[in-house]
Amino acid sequence: MKKENYNFNYAFLFYDVNEKRVTKVFKVCKKYLSHFQKSVFRGEITPSKLISLRNDLNKVIQMDEDFVCIIKLKNDNVYGEEVLGNKRNETGEELIL
Repeated sequence: MKKENYNFNYAFLFYDVNEKRVTKVFKVCKKYLSHFQKSVFRGEITPSKLISLRNDLNKVIQMDEDFVCIIKLKNDNVYGEEVLGNKRNETGEELIL
């Protein structure tokens, strides 16, 4: 069976981390992706920047306490998005001091 090597160029990232690390995680994510809402980021990202993002997050989070999920896509045309409820784009940046 042939193993395929995909180059992912778009990502969604969401996190749930200890409040002591929220600001640090937010700043790392903001460096690589666009802030979408509260603890959700998305955007185009090169494979090398995706590796850097992962490495930077690993330096900040605690593996036994924090949760970060990165959904990797080949491009921004391969998903459907549906928003229910309050559609205003609250970024949550006002929560970060």
